[in-house]
Amino acid sequence: MAVGKEIRTQIKSIKNTQKITSAMEMVAASKMRRAQEYMRATRPYASKIRNVIGHLAHAHPEYKHSFMIEREVKRAGFIIISSDRGLCGGLNSNEFRATVRKMAEMDKQGIEIDLCTIGKKSTQFFKRLKGNLRAETSDLGDRPRLEDIIGPVKVMLDAYENGEIDQLFVVYNEFVNTMTQSPQIEQLLPIAANEMEEEIKHHWDYIYEPDSKTVLEGLMMRYIESLVYQGVVENIACEMAARMIAMKSATDNAGELIDGLELVYNKARQAAITQEISEIVSGAAAV
Repeated sequence: MAVGKEIRTQIKSIKNTQKITSAMEMVAASKMRRAQEYMRATRPYASKIRNVIGHLAHAHPEYKHSFMIEREVKRAGFIIISSDRGLCGGLNSNEFRATVRKMAEMDKQGIEIDLCTIGKKSTQFFKRLKGNLRAETSDLGDRPRLEDIIGPVKVMLDAYENGEIDQLFVVYNEFVNTMTQSPQIEQLLPIAANEMEEEIKHHWDYIYEPDSKTVLEGLMMRYIESLVYQGVVENIACEMAARMIAMKSATDNAGELIDGLELVYNKARQAAITQEISEIVSGAAAV
């Protein structure tokens, strides 16, 4: 029964793995609920500031912020948000595939690329691709702080203001529902005025206090920070949902493997018993 012993050992090993994946599924489900609540709590602010900036892009203030001025694109920047850990299905790989596709299109146009990565997985992936990383950060946890994100984002904004890059994108996974997470590539800079054209049919402006330059400079920073932060929060909710689904699939697959191995074990055991009985009968007949 050497074969039977090997099968029993394999079944025991898979059962141990199944316990781990089942526990990870429950932990991910718990964290996903909290991440969803936090994500929904931050969405209204991001949506509102988006609307305000959309209005400003159509306005005619006396001061035109550099973030609103389009220029010839010779170099572009990408802020790529990913998870710190794996075991979340194809979440990161789908996002990276979409990013690489976009970068390849820009490369064909002769546009060079600079990168800022938020999350260990994106840092590791684009370092392997020999990408030009300007800034990176990781280990943000399940409840990221804005202070941990501002540093690398500021590096890219300074590069834009200094004319080192001419276009800036943010890449993240958008939470659609528990089963669906959609990779998004959004243009941060320059701020496009055409996003709100269907809603705004006329040009209008705000009254600025103390002056348009002071207000716009503060508002533009808040706008960029809120969009990147919202991307980080969305990505965490996506990570937890994807991990829960991946661990559930792993647990179910382990169950199917165990059922199949138990069937093989029972057949091998039955064959061994039958052979022993045959040997006993043959021995008795010979006597």
